[in-house]
Amino acid sequence: MASNDRRKFAESTTRNHGPILEVLEPRLPASGTVLEIASGSGEHAALFAPQFPHLTWQPSDIDEAALESIEGWRQHTGAENIRPALRLDMTDLAAVNEVLPDDITAITNCNMIHISPWACCTGLMELAGQRLPADGLLFLYGPYNRGGQFTAPSNAAFDNWLKSQNDDWGIRDLEAVVDCATVNGLAMTDIIDMPANNFSLIFRRLASHL
Repeated sequence: MASNDRRKFAESTTRNHGPILEVLEPRLPASGTVLEIASGSGEHAALFAPQFPHLTWQPSDIDEAALESIEGWRQHTGAENIRPALRLDMTDLAAVNEVLPDDITAITNCNMIHISPWACCTGLMELAGQRLPADGLLFLYGPYNRGGQFTAPSNAAFDNWLKSQNDDWGIRDLEAVVDCATVNGLAMTDIIDMPANNFSLIFRRLASHL
C-alpha cells in the first residue's frame, strides 16, 4: 500500500461482505440512491457499488479518519456510481437533511447501533421514516440481543468491552430496535442469521405512514 493511500481495512469486512451481499442482492431497489450510514472504512461501498451499477451509492460517516478512508476506497475502486462521502451526525437530523440527495430509495447501516449512543439509532429510524419511499428498504447488520438475552457468550464479552469504552455503547435488544422502527412507520419483514452471531434486519417503509 502506497504511503499516501488513505484506505483502512476492517477484518470483519472479509468475513461479512459476501453474506451481506447475498441478503442485499434480491432486496435493493431498481433505481435511486442507496444511503449508507456509518460507512466506516468504506470497504462495503467499494465492494457493493460495482455490483449494482443501476444504483448510486452514497457513503457517509461522522469520523474524519473514516471519511478519508472512504474517499481512498472510492478513488481506488474507480466506480462511477459512488458519490463522495458525506459527514453525517445521526443525532442532528436537521443538518443531515440539508445535505442529503432527494432520490434516496434505500438505507443501509452495518455495525453502528452498538458502537454509538442510542440517540443514533433513534435518529436513523426517524431519518428512514422521513426519507424512504413507500416499501423503501432499511437494512441493518450487527449483533442484537433476543428476548433481553445475549445470543452467544462472545456477544456478552463484546458488550462488556463496548461499555468499558463508552457507557452509551452496547449490544441493543432487538425488540427495542423494532419498537423504535415501528413508531417511525417502518415494519421489520425479515431477520436473517449471519456469521459470527450477527443478524441482518430488513425493514420496509409503510405506505400507510407516509
